[in-house]
Amino acid sequence: MKTKKLLFILPFLIFGGVLHTVAQSQTDSMMQVKGLSIAAPKPATVDRFVKFIDNELAPRKANTLVLRVDWNYQYQSHPELRDSSALSKEQVKKMVEVCDENDIRLIPQLNLVGHQSWAGNLGKLLEEYPEFDETPHIEMPDEYEWPNEDGLYCKSYCTRHPEVHDVVFDLVDELVTVFEADAFHAGMDEVFYIGNDSCSRCAGRDKAKLFADEVRRIRNHLKESGTEMWIWGDRLLDGKTTGLGMWEASMNNTHRAIDMIPKDVVICDWHYAQAVPTHVYFATKGFNVISCSWNKPAVAVQQLQSVMENRFYSNATMQKRLKGVMHTVWSPCKTFLDEFEAQEEKSGEVKCFNALFDKIKHVD
Repeated sequence: MKTKKLLFILPFLIFGGVLHTVAQSQTDSMMQVKGLSIAAPKPATVDRFVKFIDNELAPRKANTLVLRVDWNYQYQSHPELRDSSALSKEQVKKMVEVCDENDIRLIPQLNLVGHQSWAGNLGKLLEEYPEFDETPHIEMPDEYEWPNEDGLYCKSYCTRHPEVHDVVFDLVDELVTVFEADAFHAGMDEVFYIGNDSCSRCAGRDKAKLFADEVRRIRNHLKESGTEMWIWGDRLLDGKTTGLGMWEASMNNTHRAIDMIPKDVVICDWHYAQAVPTHVYFATKGFNVISCSWNKPAVAVQQLQSVMENRFYSNATMQKRLKGVMHTVWSPCKTFLDEFEAQEEKSGEVKCFNALFDKIKHVD
């Protein structure tokens, strides 16, 4: 009788300070990942960001920080791929040190496969190595607009180019080393260009296998150094069957790759408009999964609640795969800090961050 009563009132106890005590005996930890994903600060913003980590992020019980670095580092192996203003090794070490002091796991990200351009501009990789372009016949427009006839959102590199991994793995290794990281985020979201019919290496090939082969290739490289691989999960969801469409899921058949990739790849499952419970799907497929929010406070809180409820109701095997939540910020680091420090919640990102971490602080 007591058990039935507890299950009935469970949803109402989640943020009343009771659930995490009641359920602790059934789980190893209610929330293994309490994370933030944000663009790495530019050099002039590093000290402000370090202060934010120390004075704001750590007290809110954050334990994971994914920094989207991309070309914002002074790479030694390929200096041609640095941004004009990029982080030095010394600046990175400031962030490494403050995260270490606060027991925050620091994970660097470099977008692999997709996001090799934005709007009308090529990213550094395809700018310097145009031969890696999956769709060289599609020219960057003077004035970008979406939608467009070419289906151009972001360019991709060709996963089957014989020299592309010689370059990108050098960068991956540098980031893992300088950030003293035991995990690496490879991005791999919103890949619309893959297996293009105009690519001599990829035309006619199964897009799911091409995607899975690249995940496996990157994962195997990271495994050599004992580094865990993280990716965004949208390409592994069927956009048609789920009704999620082309952004939060795949409409070009890459979703079948979910059954072709190693189970030790960590999935960052992002949904921004609704708290879609696909984290359970990833967990049933054998993956560790993290639910990710962006700019809607109610959605972020619902995602947190969903993860906690599903952990409570699940057996030990499933519980350990539902790792937690991560808030994502897609504006520049400085923009986020400016708004956060002014305590002016103009954008959904800051409102969402505050709402989510106000709840997280009640979770053990």
